[in-house]
Amino acid sequence: MNLRTFAVFAIMLIVMSIPVSVWAEVNQTQTITDMAGRSVTIPAHITSVLGTSPPTTMLIYMIAPDKLLGWNSNNTGYLPAKYLNLPAVGGWFGGKEGNYESFLSMHPDIVLEGYNQQGDMKATVDARQEKFGELPVVGVENSVDALGYSEPIRFMGDLLGEPEQADKMISFYDSVLKEVQKKVEAIPDSKKVTVYQAAGADGLTTEVRGSPHSQLIDVAGGINVVDQPLTDAFGEVKVSMEQVMTWNPDVIIVEDANLYKKMFTDPSWSQIKAVKDKRVYLTPKTPFSWYDHPPGVNRIIGIPWTAKMLYPDEFKDMDLNQFIKDFHSLFLHYDISDDQIKAALNPDAS
Repeated sequence: MNLRTFAVFAIMLIVMSIPVSVWAEVNQTQTITDMAGRSVTIPAHITSVLGTSPPTTMLIYMIAPDKLLGWNSNNTGYLPAKYLNLPAVGGWFGGKEGNYESFLSMHPDIVLEGYNQQGDMKATVDARQEKFGELPVVGVENSVDALGYSEPIRFMGDLLGEPEQADKMISFYDSVLKEVQKKVEAIPDSKKVTVYQAAGADGLTTEVRGSPHSQLIDVAGGINVVDQPLTDAFGEVKVSMEQVMTWNPDVIIVEDANLYKKMFTDPSWSQIKAVKDKRVYLTPKTPFSWYDHPPGVNRIIGIPWTAKMLYPDEFKDMDLNQFIKDFHSLFLHYDISDDQIKAALNPDAS
């Protein structure tokens, strides 16, 4: 027997030794209905996944971190090293156009395409499927509604074979939301605070009432001062400094650290009630924003944070630190330290 014949014989023995059940599992498929109402044939046993945008990718990680092949962009800290160092493969979000070849080169079992309930959802996901060819694309709702996170969490848990993890996440979400809603319902309208959400380098980009990007203001019982029509899916508008002075909000929520610092030294901002009263709050990011951008399941911890910032007296008995620890452990698979929590909640000390 020559070497080549021996090698072939050895391979045949190995193949024959593999149980039929294993071969069946490898080759078996299943047909599901995704969240866009599409019928999709996918592998019965999913081991590797990519998401086309951050809200979907974060949810994959939260449900089944070992099945995520890569992020849409680089992250900094607050994740276990083996997940933090996953490659950044890009995607289709925030005006960015992803690279199909980059996704295909990672050889995922499926790709998850997020959508935000605007326009023809099925057509959006179908268009992505056409580009990816035989690689299955599964539509999953992007979780832009802070009051509707349970459904996409449940769907993802079932899809990735982690229903127990999904149950734990939903239980945490429900308990946090109910605690906040119960206290908010008891706050009379006369005591509700007005809130301005400041974005952009100058703080004069904001979100109107009804925008998913400002939804946590509503959930936490605040009154968004920007009472303008919602003309698109996102509600972003430019305003003037004079308009902000007229609104004179009780509270300002800021997502940019440089803008946050600027507000306390800028002569114009210093005239605003929120700045005078030192009720300007920089949204924490560990590593995903607690408040917005993206408006996904990452905002679950932002629900109690926003409520406590808006109404510290009403929520004085709420153990925000414990919520933060539980959220990071359960959702981000990371044990956040007391010092890290302190730094996130107290930007002036950093």
